[in-house]
Amino acid sequence: MGAAYFYHLTRQPLEATLPMLLEKSLGAGWRVVVRGRDAARLAWLDERLWLGPEDGFLPHGIAGGLQDADQPVLLTTESACPNGAACLMAIDGAEVRAEEVQAMERVCILFDGNDDAAVQVARGQWKALTGAGCAAQYWSEAGGRWEKKAEA
Repeated sequence: MGAAYFYHLTRQPLEATLPMLLEKSLGAGWRVVVRGRDAARLAWLDERLWLGPEDGFLPHGIAGGLQDADQPVLLTTESACPNGAACLMAIDGAEVRAEEVQAMERVCILFDGNDDAAVQVARGQWKALTGAGCAAQYWSEAGGRWEKKAEA
């Protein structure tokens, strides 16, 4: 049974934090699905991931291609995980179900702490997932480095 890790982004934007989390997940041997709500936003994020440092290459693709099942990291707006992901990273308020948290090694929910609406969505997700019996952790970078602030 996995756990939901909530990442409250206040200092670094998504495009800086996500690659770090993806590298850690791939280092753990996990395939990852990055789930967003908007295809244009995922296309933008795809470009940012390709423009990363050469020594930090993150193999990935956008769902809908012939090699979806082979992608170590797959960006999608869908709920399916055609690449056999062990880790789900939800961005921009993408839906996460309790069954997914329980089935995956880890679910990461990244939200912009400078956006009140995003914070409210994350609070709702925390309540729904912990209310369904999912283990959860809340991480904040407010102090300048990532620190675990709460656990349920």
